[in-house]
Amino acid sequence: MNQLKSREPGSVTLPGTLSAPLRAELIAFRRDLHMHPELGNQEFRTTAALKARLEAAGLAPKVLPGGTGLICDIGTPDRGRPMLAIRADIDALPIPDVKTVDYRSTVANRAHACGHDVHTTTVLGAGLVLAELDRQGLLPHAVRLLFQPAEEVLPGGAADAVEAGVLDGVGRIIAVHCDPKVDAGKIGLRVGPITSACDRLEITLDGPGGHTARPHLTTDLVTAVARVATDVPAVLARRVDARSGLSVTWGRIEAGHACNVIPQHAELSGTVRCLDLPTWRDAPDVVHAAIDEIATLHRAKSTVNYVRGVPPVVNDPIVTELLADAMTARRGPYAIEDTEQSLGGEDFSWYLEHVPGAMARLGVRTPGDARVRDLHTGDFDVDERCIEAAVELFTAAALLDRRG
Repeated sequence: MNQLKSREPGSVTLPGTLSAPLRAELIAFRRDLHMHPELGNQEFRTTAALKARLEAAGLAPKVLPGGTGLICDIGTPDRGRPMLAIRADIDALPIPDVKTVDYRSTVANRAHACGHDVHTTTVLGAGLVLAELDRQGLLPHAVRLLFQPAEEVLPGGAADAVEAGVLDGVGRIIAVHCDPKVDAGKIGLRVGPITSACDRLEITLDGPGGHTARPHLTTDLVTAVARVATDVPAVLARRVDARSGLSVTWGRIEAGHACNVIPQHAELSGTVRCLDLPTWRDAPDVVHAAIDEIATLHRAKSTVNYVRGVPPVVNDPIVTELLADAMTARRGPYAIEDTEQSLGGEDFSWYLEHVPGAMARLGVRTPGDARVRDLHTGDFDVDERCIEAAVELFTAAALLDRRG
């Protein structure tokens, strides 16, 4: 890799590989989750399944205050040494599953179309392997499993999890996110920002309305909302550094009901994305000013609801190196690829406001498969060999984490 040091495979002999029976169990567990997707803060069945399996392994998981999601510590915490946390998000998306596989979603208009069922399964698998290593006296330090609800709900369930104390006693945190552009068996890594900030923007424009024969006597609200939609992104392109990648993209515009009536009310909504933290922190004021400027020019009264979403995930270089060393020890340096910064948002970033951490891209594409199965689409699926790769990554990271 260009950015990361890595060891040659074989330089470290690590215990904790995945047994064939556990591999089969985890695939079955993932498929069960896939068949029963639950939306953010509604993941009661998923939470119960995780709790039952962890308890069966002799562990003591604790459900989060909202009733969904949980944490589970493995090993004996050392007051002088913060734990490594391994995080999974457990919620699904409100879209239909259009696949024809046996494990297709059984819930109408609900699907694990972002791979959270995989994330959940891999952290569970890592926990079961690490618990066995702990019983054998081979786990050097305590590890916390974190199964977080509501990642898809802005500003993300991670903020609530942090408030609930999931990072108490934690010094580092790691995670993976499915990537359909990377082959199963590999991961993608990047030092620094690996995702982008994402906020929600809702605007209403109001005016007196009137007859389309006399737009000069009133506020032409349809023109006003059209100009806001086109001119605000253009204005912002000249108000912020282009390298920040600040962009406003609209998803909905609504105005009027009749062809000869100028409406009194119009709405538009979309997202604000940017690549770096300083720009994200300034974005509400800059965006609000641009909207007011364009709306005033067209004599429309604007009301802006700027909903904070998530900052960028900024991978810590030392924790990213830990992930690189872990994957190299398991599968060699050729199992690691450099990855680009995504414009997608991820609430894992909220944890990194408190402790250093890193997220890896988990390859889920079948090698040689030319089909494109993007995230957040109804036909999204994975090559389930990715589960073993992620379990290997997490367990190796726990064993190689040598902080004093």
